Parts: sequence; structure tokens; C-alpha cells
Amino acid sequence: MKRTLPLLLALFAALSARADEVQVAVAANFTGPMQVIAALFERDTGHKASLAFGSTGKFYAQIANGAPFQVLLAADDETPAKLVKEGYAVAGTPFTYAIGKLVLWSTDPKLVDGKGEVLKKGGFKHLALANPKAAPYGAAGLQVMTKLGVAESIKPLLVQGENIAQTHQFVSTGAAELGFVAYSQVIKNGQIGAGSGWLVPGNLYDPIRQDAVILAKGKDKVAAVALMSYLKGDKAKEVIKSFGYELH
Repeated sequence: MKRTLPLLLALFAALSARADEVQVAVAANFTGPMQVIAALFERDTGHKASLAFGSTGKFYAQIANGAPFQVLLAADDETPAKLVKEGYAVAGTPFTYAIGKLVLWSTDPKLVDGKGEVLKKGGFKHLALANPKAAPYGAAGLQVMTKLGVAESIKPLLVQGENIAQTHQFVSTGAAELGFVAYSQVIKNGQIGAGSGWLVPGNLYDPIRQDAVILAKGKDKVAAVALMSYLKGDKAKEVIKSFGYELH
């Protein structure tokens, strides 16, 4: 034991000395859970995750233009794969950290019915939708409306958010009576919280598989590798599930 203790102390000192900071680009829908995970990650590993939140499409453009991000938590699985193919991310590192769910939501407790019939019946002036070209949740919402045959009739009523966070803000502030948002943004105690909502059936939109990837600038970062490992661990998974996501 006397011989083991100095070795353990030396190992702890070495690990502490390697404690580092990783720059992480995070899809806006994952804001809540990632804030919790980042705090746990720092407490458990000593590494700090510096977080930036926004749309996956905009992050792609920023990374391609030299942004200093070292890890990306995307809202889809296509962007990380594209970044790997183009040399902006490390091959073999992408993995699905969460599978998102889409909700049609309103702060009005009586507006959205449990089957989404409000989309066909109308009775609203504005519907918020994240930019389908930059935000996977916006693309999913457009898919839903197209499959239900209401995309053209609702098109003049759309209020477009830059990302899913702004889209949620439009609805929560009343700028739009309802909108397509991430389930994680409105979940409370395992169900839709305030207002009214329709948890959209998964067969109406392509699965929202959200992949994480180490970017080229994070290739040699101990903290980047540690964060990816932490996201696969039980503590992170419990947080992710508590926000209404499914696990791969």
C-alpha cells in the first residue's frame, strides 16, 4: 500500500496537469442536456467544455471556414459524415449520441390537439419552423406538413427561425401561435409541459439521428477524446434520456 500510494498520487497529478478545455459546437436543440452534461464532465474529469449553441448548418459553414471548434454535436448524422469526407473531422469518431423527437407545440393549452388536426383545421395566423436548410428539426417539420398535405396552405403562415432555439422563442413569446420544436425543449416530468402539444409520430419524418464527431482541430486534444467518451457513459445517457431523447 505504501508503494502504491505514491504511484496513485503521481497518476492523479499527471491527469490534473493534462486537464484541458475543449471548444464544442452544439446543436441548439441539445442546449439543456449539454449544459448539464458539461457540468458533470468538468466535475468528473477536470476538463472543461466551452459550449457554443446554434444551427447545425451554420456550424458546418463556420467549421469549413476555419472556426476553432474541436468537437461538434450535430442535430443530424449527415453533417458529421460530410465533415469527415471533406477532411474537417476525424474519421472513425462519429457516433449517434441521441435520437431526437419532434413536437408541434403552443403555449395555448387548447390550441394543439393530440393528433395534430390543427394543421388541417387552421385557426392560427403564424406557425414557427426552423430553417429547413440549416436545422434538421425544421426539415423534419417540413416533411410532416408535406406528408399531411398541408405544406402549401401553411406556407404563407410560416415564421422561420434561424435555429430551433429561436423557433421555440417565437412560440413561447407569442410571435407565432404554434410551431415545430424539439421535444427536449418542452418536456417536463416525462411529458409535454405547459401549453398544448402533439408528439409527432416517427413515421411522418426521417429519424433525427444526432451524431457527435471530433473535428480536425480537436484531433490531438485530450479533452476532446474525453468528452466523446463521457457522452457514451451512463451519466450522460441518463441526462439525455431525461430530456426525452432516445438512445441509439
